[in-house]
Amino acid sequence: MRNRLFWIAASAGVALDRATKLWILTAFPLQDPPATLPVIRDIFHFTYVVNTGAAFSSFQGQGGGWLRWLSLIVSVGLAALAIWNPRLPRWEQLGYGLILSGALGNGIDRFAFGHVIDFLDARLINFPIFNIADVMINLGLICLFVGLWRSPSTPTAR
Repeated sequence: MRNRLFWIAASAGVALDRATKLWILTAFPLQDPPATLPVIRDIFHFTYVVNTGAAFSSFQGQGGGWLRWLSLIVSVGLAALAIWNPRLPRWEQLGYGLILSGALGNGIDRFAFGHVIDFLDARLINFPIFNIADVMINLGLICLFVGLWRSPSTPTAR
């Protein structure tokens, strides 16, 4: 299979994202103020909220609009990259696969519900509530940067 690590990372990331969101949907009521479960009190909680926007709640109210199509376009583009590229370097396979899993995870939410399900609440640093798909996108970006850093530089002609 071509770019096997890409497909493994994408599949595992989507599976983990969907499983955790299913747990949140069944274990927590959607209410105001949000239902929360302290894992480590005042440091990290599971808090069920919906995000109708993009990252860090920007573009609120747009989750059912153009953001769903952006998720779809990014997902199709990344899958095409893996399908038609003969062999991506290992770090790129991992990075792009993780980004695909995040785009698909949040895209599925946007198409199914018109919003994204968020629940990871890092209170110690007062960070916006996020989800596993968001984590996968950020891990994918880190992998791409590692791949850039580790790739051998080619000498330039003088």
